[in-house]
Amino acid sequence: MLVKVYGSAVFGIEATTIIVEVNIDKGIGYHLVGLPDKAVSESSYRISAALNNNNYKLPGKKIIINMAPADIRKEGASYDLTLAMGILAASGQIQSENIDQYIMMGELSLDGSLQPIRGVLPMAIKAREEGFKYFILPKENAKEAAIVDNLTVLGVENILEVIHHFSGETKIEPTIVDTRAEFYKNIDFPEFDFSDVKGQESIKRCMEIAAAGGHNIILIGPPGSGKTMLAKRLPSILPPMTLHEALETTKIHSVVGKTKNNGLLYQRPFRSPHHTISNVALVGGGQYPRPGEISLSHNGVLFLDELPEFKREVLEVMRQPLEDRDVTISRAKFTVTYPCSFMLVASMNPSPSGFFNDPNSPMTSSPQEMQRYLSKISGPLLDRIDIHIEVTPVPFEKLSEERKGESSVDIRKRVTAAREIQSERFKDSENIHYNAQMTVKQIRAYCKLSPESLSLLKTAMEKLNLSARAYDRILKVSRTIADLANIKDISPDHIAEAIQYRSLDRDGWLG
Repeated sequence: MLVKVYGSAVFGIEATTIIVEVNIDKGIGYHLVGLPDKAVSESSYRISAALNNNNYKLPGKKIIINMAPADIRKEGASYDLTLAMGILAASGQIQSENIDQYIMMGELSLDGSLQPIRGVLPMAIKAREEGFKYFILPKENAKEAAIVDNLTVLGVENILEVIHHFSGETKIEPTIVDTRAEFYKNIDFPEFDFSDVKGQESIKRCMEIAAAGGHNIILIGPPGSGKTMLAKRLPSILPPMTLHEALETTKIHSVVGKTKNNGLLYQRPFRSPHHTISNVALVGGGQYPRPGEISLSHNGVLFLDELPEFKREVLEVMRQPLEDRDVTISRAKFTVTYPCSFMLVASMNPSPSGFFNDPNSPMTSSPQEMQRYLSKISGPLLDRIDIHIEVTPVPFEKLSEERKGESSVDIRKRVTAAREIQSERFKDSENIHYNAQMTVKQIRAYCKLSPESLSLLKTAMEKLNLSARAYDRILKVSRTIADLANIKDISPDHIAEAIQYRSLDRDGWLG
């Protein structure tokens, strides 16, 4: 008897429906075809034990299973449930009249219980697109799949529940999630708050500007000056994610199995990889392609602590994704594209000892050591970082005072208002949402300067030996400063403040 059941494969961050054809005939043997990997090929052992332990069995006949389309590599143990139900239906052990309305996925344990799987959200979206009515999957993944409307999600703990569902003995209760209600109920603020930061008012102002315009930022200062503390609090002042952004972010995290039982992600991601990270771990790829850290930071913040400690070639692979806001992984047999629109926040010591220009520290570095240390960061990478700010240690008087600083909630209100101005400005521009994304043409259109502002900028570039690449960055940042003040035209004050945020362009830092 020939039976068709349906599963799903995730490729990049999109899913493809897999047709599993099971044919049982005279003879003996178990043959699985359709480009399965080792984990899929080993499924017969898990299926056999799971069925035996639940008083069902693999038929002692010739079983041929084809997984179509045959040119797509099938990987992982998540097809166990699909294959097991196909075998039971083809051997007549369960009813199979409406089995073609179901997508079924899940990894079987030897006792028949189901283990959670990855990539559930893209699978559910694809199932709805292709007109399937039901999606059976492990209970741990049910809440995530239930985000998708017009699809009945059935979460199960054991294969016996699925068998009884098809035989009509008991019905599985569908998992229902009101996505919009859940989303707006769970928008809350992260645990880190700017009110915890003592002093550092100028740095907090700088972080507010970076958040308002979506600007990449680098913090330069000695150990213990608060660089990491400030960076961890940046997500708390970013505007709340929209429902569309939340779905897009959850989809990426689903592919790598990082959503757990939470369903939709409500907070902007904050990723902080260690400096020993490899190229593939940062941008994505591998034998079976997976999103990297830059994609897991999509719609959030990527924090690179101690930037010069990262391998230079690892930092260089970020140059194109920072510009294009997506990354394409090309191999001989596949090409996948992952979105990666993130804010880069980096921190570094000003010298190998960490105490360059600090009169209170006897530790110094030679000019050669300084140059070697700073040359680990290339000019083209710095070109993509709009704001450079020096962080100084907090004096004891500030650390010991009881008064709390301004809270993240208050700062976020100003940031959100500035973002709304930018959204209105770029409403007719595709893929441009905030000032940091402006093209050269848009900079010329929206960053027009008065003669006084132009004169100030010219003087600053000549006196401070600012590089040519600083010009556009200063204009973008000054546009954001004007938006925060709700002022239409860029004034000399805005230009003056933006000029302060180009420390690494000054003569004496990078040559």
